[in-house]
Amino acid sequence: MWKFLAQNRLAARIGLTFIIASCELVSPVYATVLIEVDLSRQRMFVHASKVNYNWPVSTARSGYETPAGDYEPIALERMHYSQKYDNAPMPYSIFFYGGYAIHGSNEIRSLGRPASHGCIRLSPGNAKLLYEMVELEGALISITGVPPSNSYHESESGRGKSGSQRAGVVDEGMEVFAPDF
Repeated sequence: MWKFLAQNRLAARIGLTFIIASCELVSPVYATVLIEVDLSRQRMFVHASKVNYNWPVSTARSGYETPAGDYEPIALERMHYSQKYDNAPMPYSIFFYGGYAIHGSNEIRSLGRPASHGCIRLSPGNAKLLYEMVELEGALISITGVPPSNSYHESESGRGKSGSQRAGVVDEGMEVFAPDF
């Protein structure tokens, strides 16, 4: 039921954008990439003007969260380095909510199961392709589902989310992002 409501809410939003554009109340939208992330299946479905893709992803592991909801990109960074997690590279980052991003990862063996601190990880090649599509066409991002129980358990070292994290740090080492555009 939730997936149905989320899809209809996003479809209504897209439809409203096209109706407003056709009435010339705003400039027309030429193309938009629709990115659907299914947390339950750890898959990303990408619908672009002439192509569709279905890719495995990794989202938040136990103790972390990938926020469900509908988003638009707030910033694109061809190469970002995590300020929180040992300067971990985050190539082709598409930031959509605070410090949360869709980005490439060399941890391709983890794709298809929860493994991140909350970001949505893709293989580097897929991340580059998605980044270039979003850069050209814009995007709507819909994140639905509930993550599966996973084999990644937080160690006893206490690295999971806690009240002791620095204020404003959301995910993958990114301070709450305030684009300067």
